Amino acid sequence: MQITIPVSQELALKVVDQPKDGMDYPTSRLQKGLVMIHHGQDLAEEAVGFGLPMVKRGNQAFFPGNVELDLVRRNSIWVVTALYTINLVEKVIRPGRASVTNQWLYAAKNSMAAFIRQFPPARGALTALSSGLRRLFGWETTYEQAAFSTQVKMTYTFDEERGVLAIEADFTALLQDKVTEAIVMNEQGAHAFDQYRDSSGNSFSGKEIGCWDEVSAEEASFASSAHRVAFTLPRVAGASLFRGRELIGSRLAWAGFGYTIPPTARVFRYTVKLEKLP
Repeated sequence: MQITIPVSQELALKVVDQPKDGMDYPTSRLQKGLVMIHHGQDLAEEAVGFGLPMVKRGNQAFFPGNVELDLVRRNSIWVVTALYTINLVEKVIRPGRASVTNQWLYAAKNSMAAFIRQFPPARGALTALSSGLRRLFGWETTYEQAAFSTQVKMTYTFDEERGVLAIEADFTALLQDKVTEAIVMNEQGAHAFDQYRDSSGNSFSGKEIGCWDEVSAEEASFASSAHRVAFTLPRVAGASLFRGRELIGSRLAWAGFGYTIPPTARVFRYTVKLEKLP
């Protein structure tokens, strides 16, 4: 099933219930949220779209591998319900071989990722180290079925007249005794979205944006200097909002925001404002 919601003559939002054909990026294996389409061009690249839920158990992250979609349209109001099954985990493979099963490797990898996000001065060196190890051993990223599985229901409501996307995450079905953190990602492609600005007056371009920094402003935006479109998200009480952008070869190409939410939360709501820039 594919659902395409018109935002304007130039812009649309799309969500599908099957992963993208081909493997342009490792995340092609994942189910995605709403991706932006501009003049027929998919702007998501490696990114997972708007309103994509994932969960963490300690430093280990789990991602959606399946989704069931439903659409109800009332004049200018589109309501898409998406029931995501979160059942995939990131693995390292060598082409033509089974995935690496060494648990110490994954513990070190997850710890390094957490350290990179918490300590910005170390990012350049550790990212270079990670890329070097990948080249040395021929490692690639893939996503495989996990022993763990849970579900999150997302509701996307788009108002054509206001140009606002309202998103609701229902965490009622989470296995809360096993989940330490819930995350809702809001990303589009890094090649397209290269500018960051927020209501506190901060403005960054390209690598200045960082890969996972907390947003303290009331509102923050990513903009595309090439396509002249932008998306804006607010800070929401009870959650932390982080911004990031990574562009590394054919492996990483995302820009956007993530909300981190306590697993005890039942419902989480926010809006995404879409706009055409002059």
